[in-house]
Amino acid sequence: MRVLWQAAAHLLAYPDERFWRRLPLIRQAAEPHFAAFLARIAELGPGELAAHYVETFDLDRRCCLYLTYYADGDTRRRGESLAALKRRYRAAGWELLEDELPDFLPVVLEFAALDPAGAEVLREHQVGLELLRAALGERGSPYAEVVGAVCGALPPPTAEQRAAARRLAAGGPPAETVGRHA
Repeated sequence: MRVLWQAAAHLLAYPDERFWRRLPLIRQAAEPHFAAFLARIAELGPGELAAHYVETFDLDRRCCLYLTYYADGDTRRRGESLAALKRRYRAAGWELLEDELPDFLPVVLEFAALDPAGAEVLREHQVGLELLRAALGERGSPYAEVVGAVCGALPPPTAEQRAAARRLAAGGPPAETVGRHA
């Protein structure tokens, strides 16, 4: 699993020069898991993949790479969830860079590659991961394969998780109404 988590972390990061430099290593280590994705991005090339990444992850709220967004939306509770994740990382001896949010999927995947506690974080956010996978699939995004491999490496969703995913898909993430005027 560690190779899969690390490769997925890299493949879900913004496709900058570092992404393309590391791609041969990713291909060598994890191609069986991501063969279709790797073939598709080779066809797209750097410019087109970068534009697709921005369009998908920065402009479509259904394709959010920040895992607490699915359960907490843009609420104060999300801040508490982010702080709790930071505490978990510190307890495992892992410090984030200043510009990293602890719920960014590539960060969580790197944590899972280094510490079994990271796989638990992924399982706790499985509902959001399944929604992300479905949204990427609906868009026809090559990233659906990467998130699909992550989901496929986790235990199958429970009946409760599937019901939560249906509710969340129908109603969207929570939103705060405090301070808003009708």
